[in-house]
Amino acid sequence: MWVFLGAALMVVLAEMGDKTQLLAMAFATRFPARSVIWGVLIATVLNHGLAVLVGTYLGASLRLEWVQWIAAASFIFFGLWTIRGDTLNDEHQRKLVVGPIITVAIAFFLAEMGDKTQLATIALAAKYESPFLTLLGTTVGMLVADGLGIYVGIVAGRKIPERTVKWVSALIFIIFGLVELYLASPKAYLTPFNIFIVLALTVFSVWWIGRKS
Repeated sequence: MWVFLGAALMVVLAEMGDKTQLLAMAFATRFPARSVIWGVLIATVLNHGLAVLVGTYLGASLRLEWVQWIAAASFIFFGLWTIRGDTLNDEHQRKLVVGPIITVAIAFFLAEMGDKTQLATIALAAKYESPFLTLLGTTVGMLVADGLGIYVGIVAGRKIPERTVKWVSALIFIIFGLVELYLASPKAYLTPFNIFIVLALTVFSVWWIGRKS
């Protein structure tokens, strides 16, 4: 029981102000709260389940650089998608192809890869011989913390003009995407020229899509 409570409390504290909690706020302005919480649950069970397996059987080391690149690209994509907005055709296609629950689940799964809560889950599973309680505790902690983020996102979405919500949500995704891309890139690639090119392309994309939205 102490493993469960400790894991839950650790994740709640770690998630406060973390990128995944802010992503929950942003998604709550686009999708129904129920869809967002289901997406978070699915992603957390899969991601932290992987972390528990790694911590239990492989120790606390796993190279995740390539996953961080994918996560960074997905954040920027979601940001640009948010700026562009949706039409009826877009909404129909999204329901057929992926749907909001799977969209949220994929984004959160990638966001948690290599994040401090996943690494903490690996450490807990490696330290204690209670993989189920560790997984249960970290999952409940994620739901509590991100549930708060979803609530804040819903309240903000009702009180803030739609255009402002859209741009704030988009910037959250894009900024985290750029930060993740920077952190995941080898130092040899982090030259002033390369950084300038990435920032210039991002700003141009935001401007180009924003002028049509």
